[in-house]
Amino acid sequence: MNVAVIGANGGIGRELLPRLDDAGHDPIGIVRDESQFDEIRDRGGEPRLGDLEGEFADALEACDAVVFTAGSGGDTDWGKTLLIDLWGARRSIDACVEQGIDRFVMISSFNASEPLGEPEAMRPYWVAKRCADDFLEASPLEATILRPTALTDDEGTGHVSSAFEYPGESGASIPRADVAQAVVASLENEDTVGETIRLFGGETPIDTAVQPEN
Repeated sequence: MNVAVIGANGGIGRELLPRLDDAGHDPIGIVRDESQFDEIRDRGGEPRLGDLEGEFADALEACDAVVFTAGSGGDTDWGKTLLIDLWGARRSIDACVEQGIDRFVMISSFNASEPLGEPEAMRPYWVAKRCADDFLEASPLEATILRPTALTDDEGTGHVSSAFEYPGESGASIPRADVAQAVVASLENEDTVGETIRLFGGETPIDTAVQPEN
């Protein structure tokens, strides 16, 4: 499967490319600058240029699935959050619909489930993520939404805990590497289509954790 990763040079994206390659997929890393091409290749991906604030739809040519893991980053203002985390996500979804790419995995945020939580300063980010998630759910795409809790750069464990959309407290932090592996597991499991899965650190093998109970 040709899998385009939007946000391929981010924390989760860098972990995801080699895992897709190892699983037998053909990862495509979409980045904003050609200076990042060698790093994408080193991680097993085909680099393509795409800018969520400009032109990027051509980068999705001949793709079978798209993973959206782009983010504005913690050092930017809320205006950039709207442009990337909300509007960029919506443009990506629309591009998939227009090009007939059915499969989409969204990396969202644990608190998007209840975006008016604490701390108050994070609410605009969580609202942007929730609105993007809602737009994806209303689209015709075969979508899976992953909402990880606080992320770390620790080595992946291959194990997580999960919950299929419920109101509750955030659990233990989770390595970005394990979120990346959860993306691969979700792409390869048709039962995850239409599901919103909250992820946090735990002891359940990832393939099992993303499997709906019903």
